[in-house]
Amino acid sequence: MSEKDDGKVRLDKWLWAARFFKTRALAKAAIEGGKVHCRGERCKPGKEPKIGEELVIRAGFDERTVVIQALSAVRKGAPEAQLLYAETAESLVRRENAAAMRKAGSLGVETDGKPSKKQRRALQRFRSDAG
Repeated sequence: MSEKDDGKVRLDKWLWAARFFKTRALAKAAIEGGKVHCRGERCKPGKEPKIGEELVIRAGFDERTVVIQALSAVRKGAPEAQLLYAETAESLVRRENAAAMRKAGSLGVETDGKPSKKQRRALQRFRSDAG
């Protein structure tokens, strides 16, 4: 990054540098898909984030609310990347609770396994009658 454009970085590049996404292409796709909100609104990959702005980032099952602490267009190690943002306390508690619920199995559908031959035939009959 040259000296004259210091402080100007694209949002997709910042998300990549902060290690929220493995590639800039994934960061751009997430932004365009509405998975990243800035100040409660969807944003574009070329948006210039500012220090102090709050971002809501959804990736997988997790939703993080982070406040931008520093700007960087260079991807560094994880300890340096974590200095670029601060996750809010309420976001951290929400993520821990969601992880605990997933671990307990309360979000998934539980079955007794795959259906037997008799059950499969009954399902096929039901589907052919309903359709």
